[in-house]
Amino acid sequence: MPRFAMLGAGFIGSVHARNLAGHPAVDFVGIFDPDGARATDLATRNGTRAIDVDEAFDPSSVDAVLIASSTDTHAAHLRRAAAVGLPTLCEKPIDLDLGHAVEVVCEVGSTGPMMVDFNRRFDRDYAELQRAVRSGEVGNVELVQMTTRGPALPPLEYIAVSGGQMRDQTVHFFDLARWITGEDPESVFAAGSVFTDPRMTELGDVDTSVVTLRMPSGTLVQIDSARRIAYGYDERIEVLGSEGLIEAGRQRVGSVTRYQPGRLVTDGMHAGWFERVAPTYRKALDHFVDALESGTPVGPTLNEALKAQAIAEAATRSLSTGDLETVNYPALATAG
Repeated sequence: MPRFAMLGAGFIGSVHARNLAGHPAVDFVGIFDPDGARATDLATRNGTRAIDVDEAFDPSSVDAVLIASSTDTHAAHLRRAAAVGLPTLCEKPIDLDLGHAVEVVCEVGSTGPMMVDFNRRFDRDYAELQRAVRSGEVGNVELVQMTTRGPALPPLEYIAVSGGQMRDQTVHFFDLARWITGEDPESVFAAGSVFTDPRMTELGDVDTSVVTLRMPSGTLVQIDSARRIAYGYDERIEVLGSEGLIEAGRQRVGSVTRYQPGRLVTDGMHAGWFERVAPTYRKALDHFVDALESGTPVGPTLNEALKAQAIAEAATRSLSTGDLETVNYPALATAG
């Protein structure tokens, strides 16, 4: 079994720790975090131990690394893993600065299996939708509608270091748009507003936005994103083609409907984003472990992550300028 070390003992680290500990084909050797007490606590709860950073990157005791640490550490950890040839599954982004992310990929991109955890690809419904679209079931894709809406504004302290809605929230759907259509957007137009905390404007961010992507084929993709809604967490995707329509609809917490005089009462939405997408983290890990064992390619790759980030950069510019912006892909990303 591949021996895994994990870096990061925060919230997302706790998610990955449970999945690593429960995976039948993984030997979970330890957790590193600069906060030793936090690492020890998480390790104890998941049947492993706290380790130092040198052991986490020691190929004599570790076969693969999972990076779940703070965003500002991803680049350094990827470089260190690549330097000793350790396959790596990394939370997005590679780095908030696209230029720095490109530098990292230039250094590490050919060293071995490196995967960025755009976990929405491993959602059961989205995977089936993508398979159906790419196999031609709906004909030529003409219009894609995507929705990503969260129940509550994250803390402003988080917003300030997140990179903004395009880079933090909508970027998952930029990746899905590429993956589903098989095309790289040529241009993007974004409009946004602030309806929650006016201090969001001071941070140069928005909480509600609509983005339109134009693909080389003429296909249009529209993505609406909201940080705060009153009814739970809501994601869905609809693809309209020349021969039909396919939809991955809203997921409710249950499928019971009560028929009462004059009304229907149904189960509501998930309370938050994690409740909705939790299974996708385990499936992403399954894919990575299976690829290590079989020698098959991993994905999303570092180059695919760069493409999603380039779209997010163009969308962020469009929010600021109010203009249609061309997506400028790093030359390195054109092959991935």
